[in-house]
Order: sequence, then structure tokens, then C-alpha cells
Amino acid sequence: MTAPIPWKKSSFSGGGEGNDCVEVADLNPLIAIRDSKAPSRATLTFPADVFTTFIEALKQSSRR
Repeated sequence: MTAPIPWKKSSFSGGGEGNDCVEVADLNPLIAIRDSKAPSRATLTFPADVFTTFIEALKQSSRR
């Protein structure tokens, strides 16, 4: 049996019940992403270094 995936919800999950966001899981060496409103649907997975580059690019674009 495999252990459950440790999903983490964004701290910027919006108002109400906080379901308007994405969740991420560290599946070393991959990062998985899913929609918190539909957790049983498909997930996206990326190599951790690619995900890190993506997040850094988002941070840079939000500073502009």
C-alpha cells in the first residue's frame, strides 16, 4: 500500500471555505499540482527544477 499524497493548499486560497486555489505536493523528484475544487480530477506534474523556475518567474512578473 502507498502512503497518501501530502497535498498543501496555497495560503492565498481566497475567501469563503478557501477552495478557490491550487494544491501542490512534493513527489520528489516531481511536483504535482491539482485544483482544490476538483481534487479527484487529473493532476499536473513537473520536474521540481522546472516548477521552481516557473514560480520564480511568477514572482518576478508580479513585482513589475
